[in-house]
Amino acid sequence: MNARAVLGAAAAVAVLVLASCAPHSDVSPDTDAATPGATSAGAPTVVADGLDVPWSVAFFDDIPLVSERDTARIVELDDTGAAREVVVVPGVQPSGEGGLLGIAVRDDHLYAYFTSVDDNRIVHFPIEGGSGSVSVGDPETVLDGIPSAGNHNGGRIAFGPDGMLYATAGDAGDRPSAQDLDSLGGKILRMTPDGDTPADNPFPGSYVYSYGHRNPQGIAWDADGTMYASEFGQDTWDELNVIEAGGDYGWPEVEGIAEDERYIDPVQQWQPAEASPSGIAVAGGCIFIANLRGERLRQVPLDDLTASTELWTGEYGRLRDVVVAPDDALWVLTNNTDGRGSPGLDDDRIVRFDPAL
Repeated sequence: MNARAVLGAAAAVAVLVLASCAPHSDVSPDTDAATPGATSAGAPTVVADGLDVPWSVAFFDDIPLVSERDTARIVELDDTGAAREVVVVPGVQPSGEGGLLGIAVRDDHLYAYFTSVDDNRIVHFPIEGGSGSVSVGDPETVLDGIPSAGNHNGGRIAFGPDGMLYATAGDAGDRPSAQDLDSLGGKILRMTPDGDTPADNPFPGSYVYSYGHRNPQGIAWDADGTMYASEFGQDTWDELNVIEAGGDYGWPEVEGIAEDERYIDPVQQWQPAEASPSGIAVAGGCIFIANLRGERLRQVPLDDLTASTELWTGEYGRLRDVVVAPDDALWVLTNNTDGRGSPGLDDDRIVRFDPAL
């Protein structure tokens, strides 16, 4: 593990930009609360490297866990960034963009979304132990039958502020399925922690929370409970969406901002070459979006969802995930070993920085 700061110029940009996303204060900006440094971000550092096609980061208490797409491993990281294997998830069938994808932790269970030989599915394991001794029990299926393919598998899972488990599901190359409420493809799904259908879901007896999605890979909530999702477009527009229960986001009928009253438009869109958004997180008054093809961390202020600023363009290569750590720092996961990047000597890595929450 080689901990180091990025170039001073990149750190300086981070300081200036992150200050604009600091939490709002009741004190007016021209008082001492605006003293330089009060909202500055720490210099980014690498906390782990040498990871093999990592896809998702989650925390068991304060212990970081990382999923690796092609090895099907979930590893824990120690204080030096060294990885220790916790489990090889059984039944994972890596292929193209499929494999072991998103992970999440709730209480004493570890959840994993993965591609099997037949479908995408979610399982959970009982989890216990401390740093250096994390272990899991036998997996139990939470939900199966999510369509799978060589690409467009979705794969992000997260618990919402309502305690429900949400999962992003791509259209698996079957475009019409995104508009078919009988299909789990092209949707954001909502379920109880045990995999039951919540009684207050927008379509009775259905896991579907929103639909008309192509390949959503990031979900996060702000302090008010508003849900946001990032989505890969086809070849015109990638999207940031505000998710409404029962909402239709238009794919494959429309892509990007269409101003068609039948569908909910994204609040912001980008050309795929500058984006290809995957994981997202909300911190310090901003949404942070990890971009793959665009090789940058994008931040969008919550008080102006039409604006955005770019950090680290080209510094770390492809970025797959961004999460809020227990100490309120942001951890950003690179993805240069996934077959589409140009791996450096230390790839793949986790970069940590402090958004001055």
